[in-house]
Amino acid sequence: MTKQAPVQKNEYIDVVFEDLTHEGNGVAKVDGYPLFVPNGLPGEKAKIKVIKLNKGYGFGRLIELYEKSPDRVEPNCPIYKECGGCQLQHLSYPGQLRAKHNQVQEVLTRIGKIENAIVHPVLGMEDPWRYRNKAQVPVGEREGGLIAGFYQKRSHDIIDMEACLIQQEKNDEVVQSIKRICEKHGVRAYNEQTHKGTLRHIMARSGMKTGEIMVVLITRNTDLPNKNQIIQDIIQSNPDIKSIVQNINTKKTNVIFGDETKVLWGNEFIYDYIGNIRFAISARSFYQVNPEQTKVLYDQALKYAGLSGKETVIDAYCGIGTISLFLAQQAKKVYGVEIVPEAIEDAKRNAKLNEIENVEFAVGEAETVIPKWYEDGVKADVLVVDPPRKGCDETLLQTIIEMKPKKVVYVSCNPATLARDLRILEDGGFKTAEVQPVDMFPQTMHVETVVLMSRVDK
Repeated sequence: MTKQAPVQKNEYIDVVFEDLTHEGNGVAKVDGYPLFVPNGLPGEKAKIKVIKLNKGYGFGRLIELYEKSPDRVEPNCPIYKECGGCQLQHLSYPGQLRAKHNQVQEVLTRIGKIENAIVHPVLGMEDPWRYRNKAQVPVGEREGGLIAGFYQKRSHDIIDMEACLIQQEKNDEVVQSIKRICEKHGVRAYNEQTHKGTLRHIMARSGMKTGEIMVVLITRNTDLPNKNQIIQDIIQSNPDIKSIVQNINTKKTNVIFGDETKVLWGNEFIYDYIGNIRFAISARSFYQVNPEQTKVLYDQALKYAGLSGKETVIDAYCGIGTISLFLAQQAKKVYGVEIVPEAIEDAKRNAKLNEIENVEFAVGEAETVIPKWYEDGVKADVLVVDPPRKGCDETLLQTIIEMKPKKVVYVSCNPATLARDLRILEDGGFKTAEVQPVDMFPQTMHVETVVLMSRVDK
């Protein structure tokens, strides 16, 4: 298995880091054999210890830095090295934006074989901290008390945490307050090993523009000791709390949410705005965690769509209708499709909330529904896709090729599957015109990308 490696396990070697992986690890090569090392930055010279060898690559641990990158900074977060939430706090923000640009450009060339597309600099944030509008933290116990935080890297050990620097402060405060309230009223934390205890996760969602807060208590069963006192204490802890919800997850699983959700107090929804569009957000709604950059992302998608008011637009993977409603303001008609029934209910509700009538939403697989629309005579001038990380289904890509819209606007959260799908569309008669990365998740390696593809007339 490891014969091909030019290094030995536990060997100490000097290296120069050349690149970053999509997980934020430094990449060093020994005779062409890549070693991935957490906390290494491109251009740095270092001593590392080889800790694991696979057939085509290995892993190392940073022992000593001989030469530091000018982009290296001291992480702001005191638990950065233990926590698995961020990967790039040791890299300056301009350095992060360059790394994400390089990541997008590299996969487009290597996987997509796309050479001549314009890849614009990444659109970043003025203040790349405190941007997340949703905190979702596991709960555990230590020395008889409740702890709540994030999992340690590559483990299910919880790091107790007072504050997360990429989380909105009000969410941090709410989580800490609920932890204290539940502890006061004798609520036990759920234990993954024994499948006993009550409280599994605490979630706090907040509307960036409205200030409204939703609290979600995710429990192992319907029983919540001293429920009425807990509800009263939560209400009194913060006047912005408009909704308290309980989600029941009875399964032995790492999946956070269970199937049953009930409102304990207040409203089923809180509200927020992206641009001038109002959204109703329930406990399980998918809603972008960085609304400020979501507007930047959707404005870019709208710009690439280039709508004049006469176009028919199809939005595949429409979710709760966020992009669809943006597009509908400038299109003749928008059709949205999404496989999750609850998301389509949210989409219809959000259309009604904003009095937008030129949208139609359907439940189903995009690769099934869109061909049926096509058969029924619905012909898209612009087709927008915003798929999950695995990218577009191949059947959908073939439908797009057959449908021949003038433009495809591809919104992606995974540069690798984006590059793969763009190659298929290019082979089917489209040309990648422009690529605009957007930094939705500062301090992490994640990057969103909006791509404009145009139909090539042959």
